[in-house]
Amino acid sequence: MSHNLICILGPTASGKTKYAVRLAAETGGEIISADSRQVYRGMDIGTGKDLDDYVFNGEKIPYHLIDIVDPGTKYNIFEYKKDFCKAFTDIISRGRQPILCGGSGLYIESVTRGYRLAEVPPDPQLRANLEKLSMDELTQRLASMKRLHNITDLDSKKRVIRAIEIAMYEIDNPDEYESDNSSGPKFTTRYIGISVSREERVVRIDKRLKERLRGGMIEEVERLLAGGLTPEDLIYYGLEYKYVTLYITGKLTYNQMEEQLAIAIHQFAKRQMTWFRGMERRGIKIEWITTDKL
Repeated sequence: MSHNLICILGPTASGKTKYAVRLAAETGGEIISADSRQVYRGMDIGTGKDLDDYVFNGEKIPYHLIDIVDPGTKYNIFEYKKDFCKAFTDIISRGRQPILCGGSGLYIESVTRGYRLAEVPPDPQLRANLEKLSMDELTQRLASMKRLHNITDLDSKKRVIRAIEIAMYEIDNPDEYESDNSSGPKFTTRYIGISVSREERVVRIDKRLKERLRGGMIEEVERLLAGGLTPEDLIYYGLEYKYVTLYITGKLTYNQMEEQLAIAIHQFAKRQMTWFRGMERRGIKIEWITTDKL
């Protein structure tokens, strides 16, 4: 079977971007990012854009859905699906091979499985009521619901409240979240998973974190704050932006920040793999390439 979409997925620090770039060079392809944070301009080091990686043997490989919205924008999966379809249609129309690459399992499934999504409107009254609850109470309420919206929903109170808002909307409007392959581009997707041993992944994550901290990640967060974003805005984005912001605002020491951030990234990588295994249980065939040398 020929595939009009190739999906390269894997946990953070697995080497999936380099693999996708090489594949794009070999197939005349263009890459569509499936990363929920690389859409933001100016959020480069913390999201690991590594745009230099989009060059193979001196050839620049075109990429899409990176640097498309300003930081502070609450970009969501509904908007991502619309933007993905535009990019996919454009690439196909020019006779090129679309290659979806990233680690955001929810984003990948939303487009390749044809989920029909509604844009969930804000509910001011619900938000006001939820604001009165503690983080523990909010977390328990979210955990009691049948469907969790995202694997990073517990990074901040604002994220948990939004996740509850979405989950409640999904429960009240289940027909809007069913698979719908009757409209939009038609996909025949080949899924290739990039994995490394747990030991190698730990080494890569720790090494990369130290490089990013030395390479300007703290200064990047300082620029974002100076540019008008609030600490709460950055904490919303989780991981690097959450912990570096807590360091800059005096909530954590440097050593505490680095240690807690490393733990959080390792946990995030494990959750990514859990999501991908869940995709397989839901009937998606993933061809895994396991190597520590990519």
